[in-house]
This record gives sequence, C-alpha cells and structure tokens, in this order.
Amino acid sequence: MTTHIIGLTGGIATGKTTVANYLASAYNLPILDADIYAREAVSVGSPILQAIAQRYGEQILLADGNLNRQKLGEIIFNNQEERNWVEGLIHPYVRDRFLEEIAVSSAQTLVLVVPLLFEAGMTDLVTEIWVVSCSEQQQLERLMRRNHLTLEQAQARIMSQMPIAEKVASADIVLNNSSIIEIILKQVDAAILSIEPSPVTCATFFRES
Repeated sequence: MTTHIIGLTGGIATGKTTVANYLASAYNLPILDADIYAREAVSVGSPILQAIAQRYGEQILLADGNLNRQKLGEIIFNNQEERNWVEGLIHPYVRDRFLEEIAVSSAQTLVLVVPLLFEAGMTDLVTEIWVVSCSEQQQLERLMRRNHLTLEQAQARIMSQMPIAEKVASADIVLNNSSIIEIILKQVDAAILSIEPSPVTCATFFRES
C-alpha cells in the first residue's frame, strides 16, 4: 500500500528531472511524470488534440498529425486566457492518470513529478511536497540553453508559473540546485532519510566520488 507520495515540483528548468532520475536510480522509486501524461493527452487522434485543432486551426498540427508544440507555445505563453483554456483540457486528464496509477501501485513510496503541482491544484494527491529551486538567473540561463529560447521567450515561460519563492514557502522539503550536481544529490539523500519510518531501500547509499 502506498503511504508516501512525494510531489516533486519547482520552476521550469530548475532541475526536477535530475532529482527524479536520481530517486529512480539510487532508491528504486517509481516515478510518475505529469509531462508524459500531458503528451498522452494530446496524442494523435485524441479528443483533446482535436479540440485544440478546432480552436486554433490545422496549422497547429505538424505534417504527421502531431501537435506543433512550438506554435502552441507561442499562443499560450503570450495569452493567459488561451493558456487557461488549454490547461483546462489537459490538467484533468493528467490528474485522472495519476489517480489511476496511484490506485494500482503496490509501492510504499511514489514520486509524482508535477511542474504545475500548485497551479493545477494537485497538492491533494501527495503527502509531501519537494520543491527544486535555483536562482532566477540560473533558471533563465538554463531554460534558454536547454530549449533554445530567446530571452523574451524564456521569461514568458517562467512568468507563466507561480513564482518559485511562493512554491518554496509551501514546501515540506526544499532542494537548492544552485551549485554542482553532487550538492543537490546529497540534499536528496538527506530528504529520503528524513522520511520516517524509512519507506525505501536505498540501492546506492554511497556514490562513486
């Protein structure tokens, strides 16, 4: 029976994937990723993708029928009303997928990676909230480099989310990813060991230096 559900969140490009990958590899924890379910929601032929195409026209689709994410991003990250409309379709789907997986899980501890945990109103799905943070400048630089965005595009994406300071204020655990990777992984180790009674068997307590 699942007794611990960690809600792993933070700002865009703060390092959630790094933490999730480590929890999976070092602690054998099952990872449920909101981004994967969001992609499922707009898969070719899905009702949600059809609704999006009806609203924005066939130009929102690539030649193979998949969603043109770049074009959709240009729309929703510059228009709050349109972003709310799209999220109003996708968030309920993601929530239902989480509930399905939680219901059938036999793991004592699950990790839900939810970038918009607060914004989507999914905090009730978890028993504790871990927020990955870094400085605003680091976040901006990482996002521009990772997604090949202009300064204005990156700023629009960051501004579309709840300020990281507000997420940190509501966190049970804060993981600061402003330094080298070894530092945040040690923070993850400490966070896991703080869970009582210990719900996991660590596969790798000591990493190679």
